[in-house]
Amino acid sequence: MKDLTQGKIVTHLITMAVPMAIGMFIQTLYFLVDLYFVGALGATALAGVSNAGSVFFFIMALTQVLNIGCGTLVAHAVGKKDRVEANALFHQSMLIAGFCTVAFALLGYVFGHIFFEFMTPDTATRQAATEYFYWFLPALLLQFGLTVTAAALRGAGVVKPVMLISMLAVVLNIILSPILISGWGTGNALGVTGAGLASSLSAFAAMVMTLWYFISKVDYLSLPNKALRPDRKRILQVINLGLPSGGEFLLTFMYMSVIYWALSQFAASAQAGFGLGVRIMQVLFLPVMAVAFAAPAIAAQNYAAGKYDRVQQTYRYTSILTCVLMTILTLACLVNASWFFAPFSDEPQVILVAATFLGYVCLNFVPAGYTFTASGMFQALGNTWPALYSTASRFVLFAVPVVWLAGQHDFEIEQIWVFSVTTVYCQAVISYLLLRREMNKKLVLNEAELMPPPVRS
Repeated sequence: MKDLTQGKIVTHLITMAVPMAIGMFIQTLYFLVDLYFVGALGATALAGVSNAGSVFFFIMALTQVLNIGCGTLVAHAVGKKDRVEANALFHQSMLIAGFCTVAFALLGYVFGHIFFEFMTPDTATRQAATEYFYWFLPALLLQFGLTVTAAALRGAGVVKPVMLISMLAVVLNIILSPILISGWGTGNALGVTGAGLASSLSAFAAMVMTLWYFISKVDYLSLPNKALRPDRKRILQVINLGLPSGGEFLLTFMYMSVIYWALSQFAASAQAGFGLGVRIMQVLFLPVMAVAFAAPAIAAQNYAAGKYDRVQQTYRYTSILTCVLMTILTLACLVNASWFFAPFSDEPQVILVAATFLGYVCLNFVPAGYTFTASGMFQALGNTWPALYSTASRFVLFAVPVVWLAGQHDFEIEQIWVFSVTTVYCQAVISYLLLRREMNKKLVLNEAELMPPPVRS
């Protein structure tokens, strides 16, 4: 672990955030490339792909458990200079990843089509969503192994190699997408099936490159061998720490599902516009999320080393950076939101829904940025349950009124966005109060215990 002085925390935070932002942007491009070429197929295909893409958040909920559990615990072990423990935690995380890959492959292929029967507005959209999902599912399943590997490396302070591998994989995806979706050079256009296949082939290439890198370049960490046996204690450590963060993504999946269900009462263009708006919003959030995701590694290592003042500094600088970046993004969206969507669709109704969505939700960007920061600090302190409580409160405050409104005869799409904005502010306040309590408990009290007793005269 680098011995950071207070003045170097911001520099190290940005240094870690930049490659993470690039890597996250590249990962998001997997889906944006699909949207670009699928958009040319019409609103129905775009709605189907967007609908199926919402399942991404379900898989993300599962991989996030491993991402946070493995990454944070490995960072703690590295901070204590315990190489054996770092490898043991990584190996057990890979064991969990292998089990999840097999289990959810069966679940997805057997029951996946049932989900879209409830979420799509018509038969054509349902067919497009199902076709895309079945071919996109391998890419989702490969995320288990890729996530654990990236998390372990990040916990050990290694970020750039994973980013470079992601860059190569997305270049392959960009090459394959027009060939498989539109039939460039082959004359055999696969449509939405080609979109899913392109992403899956690219994810497989990323896995192959990652394994090669680990075998040939990594010394501090090692891949598990065939003699690996489940270690109940460490498995529970990883799951218990990562479960609340995974729960956050699960609630995000449920949040998205409620919106898609409510929009199924309208034309396919409504779901297409919402799906497009969400993906563009995710791209805009990447710099902020990179800063927020880089902070836990720095704060966790300093927390494990007993340097509590540096944990406080990391929190303060991260909060400032995320809120400033979100303010800039808010202003950009308020100027003209519609120009973000022109490359992805030429249908006015799709662009109108997407631009209206972004015009409303940009008003919650700043509190959302703080929520990312608070979630990262909960990870660093080793207690991610408060972040789950905060997200759960937002989901309840949003889902209950929206489900009720969807049953009213005068229900309008804009009502969804109003409740979305309002509930993010509530979540930010709850996150602030819970984090202040956690930091007082973990930092202030621990720092007081480390202080030498007063000298009596």
